[in-house]
Amino acid sequence: MTVDEAVTLLEGQFFIGEELGGLEISSACGADLMSDVMAFVKDKVLLLTGLVNPQVIRTAELLDIHAVIFVRGKIPGRDMIEMAQEADIILAGTKLPMFISCGKLYEAGLRTGGTRTI
Repeated sequence: MTVDEAVTLLEGQFFIGEELGGLEISSACGADLMSDVMAFVKDKVLLLTGLVNPQVIRTAELLDIHAVIFVRGKIPGRDMIEMAQEADIILAGTKLPMFISCGKLYEAGLRTGGTRTI
């Protein structure tokens, strides 16, 4: 699945990085605690979160996550958008809640991903 496909499936919109939407993803992580994200280390991962602060971008950079979708209608601030732009991280959003978003991605076949080590 591509990030474009995921955003469309979740009835979302891009905040930044739409031109990178062809990026392939093979797994997703839905979490509001960045410590939980750090425990979920996979390649080609899409991060879904309702947390809207710079820590999300820092965590994505650290774990080589290139796409973040904010759930529940959350909108990142200008500082987060600038940080993401500098790090080539795609930011998008959906009004759907986390549970529904994860379920839709699962139903669409986003179920696997190779675990990597840090």
